[in-house]
Parts: sequence; structure tokens; C-alpha cells
Amino acid sequence: MIDIVKLALEEDIGIGDFSSELLATKNVTAKTICKQTAIICGIEYFEKSFKYIDKKTKINWLIKEGEQVTKNSIICTIYGNNKSILKAERVALNFLQTLSSTATITNNLVKKVKTTKVKLLDTRKTIPNLRLAQKKAVICGGGFNHRFGLYDALMLKENHIASIGSIDKVVKIAQDKYPNLALIVEVEDIDQLKKVLKINNINRILCDNFSIKDLAIAVKLAKGIIELEASGGINENNIVAFANTGVDYISIGDITKNIKAIDLSIRFT
Repeated sequence: MIDIVKLALEEDIGIGDFSSELLATKNVTAKTICKQTAIICGIEYFEKSFKYIDKKTKINWLIKEGEQVTKNSIICTIYGNNKSILKAERVALNFLQTLSSTATITNNLVKKVKTTKVKLLDTRKTIPNLRLAQKKAVICGGGFNHRFGLYDALMLKENHIASIGSIDKVVKIAQDKYPNLALIVEVEDIDQLKKVLKINNINRILCDNFSIKDLAIAVKLAKGIIELEASGGINENNIVAFANTGVDYISIGDITKNIKAIDLSIRFT
């Protein structure tokens, strides 16, 4: 995380913040304002941005990580050198507005399905180099993490199956080579699902782009055998219908890749 913040600051500052150099140096107080209802996430990245520039900068938080705030809430007060605050301001806000967006979108979806048993998962469709941060934001929003990368679980998708020739073959190879890794197999229709249900030692089946009707059938077929995950084409408008099928997990890439930054600003007082 520290390197990500450092790189972001170097990208922004380059050889110097010439605008700030026009000012006389003095100590100031600044307030960070959230201009919309949101779940705040990314406090650690926000603080690191300022501390990299000037360790003497102090931040007093009025909220906690993962807390919801209302429109025009003051979420923290910053005390320090005016030039130092201005150098770090944009990068700090970039982290906070992006991660708060993921947390907020996640929370909105979690609330929609709170009366069902489904767990909302993220995916690997994250902003490059922000995966760990965005996955933490998903947790802040009440969701759950899928695998972190290609290294901590096996997911066999259509291209893996096509490359080997059949689901049976690719599953056997995976189980023989990596017996200690969780194994998830993606299926694209009911016929594929029926085949995979006959294979032992699979942790979860991912039903990709299933209709609500087919997903309901899949849930009945898999009941008492294996957990099911649904993904593809699921959004805020239809997530309740998908969740009501009884599926165990729903994974949505939009909560990390299709986000709108939360409106935040820093103002000297």
C-alpha cells in the first residue's frame, strides 16, 4: 500500500508543486467535506498521502472507516503546513473518493438483498494496483471477497475447458496438480451444470449469465450438493430477483470497475 501512495504522489507532483510555491508558508486548518451520502472508506490511504509529504500533518477524524455519512458532512479536520496539504490534497482525495465509491455501491446492493441468504462478492475486475484497497472497500460496504488473484483459488472457465477439451479432464488435472486450492467451475447452461454436479471435490459452481428462470432450476438441482454462485448481467435493478432464487453467492464486477467517485473536497478554514 505504501508504494502505491508513493507512486501516486510522484505521478502528481513530478519535479515540484509550482502553484503552491507561489504562497507564503504558514500553518492552516482544513476540513474535508463529503457532499453526498456515502460509506467512507480509504482513511489509511488518505492519511498516508499527507504523511508522505509531511509527517507533522495531523488529521482528526470525525467518523470511522466504513461509517455512512450524510450530504455535506465534515468527515475530518487537517492541521499542518499549507504547502504540504496542497501537495497531498488531490492524491489523498483520489484514494478516498474511489474507495468510498466501491464501499457505497456495495452497501447499496447489500441492502437490497438483506432479506435473502445471498452473499455479495467482488471479482478480479478491479482498478490496477488498487485490488487490495478495493477489496477492503467491499468489506466496508458489507460485501465479501472472492479470490484475490490467480494464485489463491482455481477457477475453471470456458477458455480453460476449451483448451483441454472437456470439463471432466480439466477438473481432474486441476485436482491432481493443486489439491489444496479451492476449486470453482464455471458453467454456461443447465446441461453443463448437470455434468459438473456429478464431479466430486469441487468447492463451488459459478453459473455464468444464467437467466433468473434457469438459475432457479440450477438452485434446485444443486440443493444439498454444492454451493452456487451467479454472475453476469446482474445489477441494482434485478439483483433482488436473482437473490430470491436461493443462490448462495452473487458476484458483480461493477462494484469495483464501474464506479462513480464520491464528491469530496478539502477547504481551508
